[in-house]
Amino acid sequence: MGRALPRHARRMVNEALGDTRVVLVNGARRVGKSTLVRMTAGGRGPTEWRDLDAAMHRCAAQEDPDGFVAFAESMVIDEVQRVPDLVLAIKSQVDNDPRPGRYLLTGSSRLLAHRDLPDTLPGRMETIELWPLSQGEIEGAPDGFVDAVFTEGRGAALRHSSQVSRNDYAERLVRGGFPEAISRKSPRSKRRFFDSYLGDLIAREVRQLAEIERTGELRALIQLLAARSGQLLVGAALSRELGISASTVHRYLALLEEVFLIKRIPAWSRNLSNRAIATPKVAFVDSGVAANLLGVDARGLIRPNTVFGPLLEGFVLMELARQLTWADEPVELYHYRTKDGMKVDAVLEHRQGRVVGIEVKASSTVRADDFRGLRHLADRLGEDFVAGIVLHTGTLTLPFGDKMRAMPVSALWEVG
Repeated sequence: MGRALPRHARRMVNEALGDTRVVLVNGARRVGKSTLVRMTAGGRGPTEWRDLDAAMHRCAAQEDPDGFVAFAESMVIDEVQRVPDLVLAIKSQVDNDPRPGRYLLTGSSRLLAHRDLPDTLPGRMETIELWPLSQGEIEGAPDGFVDAVFTEGRGAALRHSSQVSRNDYAERLVRGGFPEAISRKSPRSKRRFFDSYLGDLIAREVRQLAEIERTGELRALIQLLAARSGQLLVGAALSRELGISASTVHRYLALLEEVFLIKRIPAWSRNLSNRAIATPKVAFVDSGVAANLLGVDARGLIRPNTVFGPLLEGFVLMELARQLTWADEPVELYHYRTKDGMKVDAVLEHRQGRVVGIEVKASSTVRADDFRGLRHLADRLGEDFVAGIVLHTGTLTLPFGDKMRAMPVSALWEVG
């Protein structure tokens, strides 16, 4: 990977710069935010570039926030969360000069959740999330599953055949989506990247957001979460296993989400049943980080009784989450589970109320019973139910009744 791969988010950034005064590209460190912003800003005329990871720029911003952002043309500020006081200075500038595209910012933590943030930019800023590379971005594939499945008359009739094998899926899980990890050739070099990434994240990003003295507790929690990617996030169980208070666990979870290490997938109910549970799921933002924490390689993953299933489910959830950031259809991602064991791994709900249910199977064989939760959902939603899809590691799409399909996981990025 000697060249920068095209990002779907670039279109979103360009559109936002055309009608919004401040645009924030937010995401984990080392996902390519600076590269994306540099490519976008390069064609927009005179642009002032400020990098708050550089000590001199950061000191100047802290000493004189108003003077730092006073620039007649467009300005890029990289890692803006380093000096939260800049937000008020930017607000003053864009209130006096409301031209679109004045400021293009990047951030490595959720700016609006920052503890020291003095004010926000309501009505003045659009935030675009940038995740690690999607499978479609890596391979130049369409990444159009979400839009396709909600297209009128197409969702329940989607068909897709795949050449991706179960071994290939395991390789993708271990590879992850960080550009630098993908470009490294040897397994040892990749491990060094993931180890240093996590160490830097705790030492720099987490500690900027909160004072944490016992980083060993935080690391132990991260290790447990890696094994639970794609599974229910039960704070009380984590508290008992780690021997720390529930309040500390919840505080750590919030921090890890703020720095884009994990993502919580909320529970969905629409009041269909009072037996629906409200516990969220957790997914590691990058499957490569999770696999490295668990010490597994691609060959080991495909052996019996491994973490292949949970890692694959987390991988699918995050491919969907990535895709929602550029999909044309306004869709939200949830999961569904009841107290009596009915579950659907991913629920995509359109703003109009239409729903697609998705189950994830680490097997290449799908059986009728794998649709049990999807049929439960279909019976309760009626016409609002668009399709029920079991994503599997086989190669073919097969029908399993009205609105039900078994499809290869690769449909997520190969369908357009």
